[in-house]
Amino acid sequence: MTSETRRDPLKDHLLTPENSAFIIIDYQPIQISSIRSMDPQEMVFNLVSSAKAALNYDVPIVHSTVNVQTGANKPPIAELQELLGHLPTYDRTAINSWEDVEFKKAVEATGRKKLIMTALWTEACLAFPALDALKEGYEVYVVADAVGGTSLTAHEAALRRIEQAGGTLISKTQLWCELQRDWARTDTVPGFMYVFQNADGSNPEKDAE
Repeated sequence: MTSETRRDPLKDHLLTPENSAFIIIDYQPIQISSIRSMDPQEMVFNLVSSAKAALNYDVPIVHSTVNVQTGANKPPIAELQELLGHLPTYDRTAINSWEDVEFKKAVEATGRKKLIMTALWTEACLAFPALDALKEGYEVYVVADAVGGTSLTAHEAALRRIEQAGGTLISKTQLWCELQRDWARTDTVPGFMYVFQNADGSNPEKDAE
């Protein structure tokens, strides 16, 4: 029961807390309400679980919204505001966040080349920055069960396009396991267990208040 010496977390070909950044784009009410590729509640649960992984493993997070400052769109859903409200949000007018100066600078400032990406919709606000990032030499990992499109066809076609360009599809559970990697890394085990022991989204601590 002896684990190998930990690989260099910066050079590891798998995702590590030290070599990756978490990108979250446009989980706002109107986008959520238009999802048809999967159950929106399940998608939101998976997205929030993925964001909790980034927080648990101290992965840099870049969060972007669209058209909030112009008044044309509403702020992120409450679940995200509660979770990520302490972090900056990069609002923009561009459909493709990679074409927004502040967003792109924030991604570059992380210094990470592996981008774990989540966005709505799959066919636009995920696909476009994913394709641009891949073109510029980044590795893109899409949390496939935390993203959605306006139809199943649109969603699946966009995922195929990202894969064909060199992107990788993962799941929220794979993300957690890949970042944790070894149960002997005990500092992050409680966060892992909390999420998966409370898979219905309940919070026993709040319920007890």
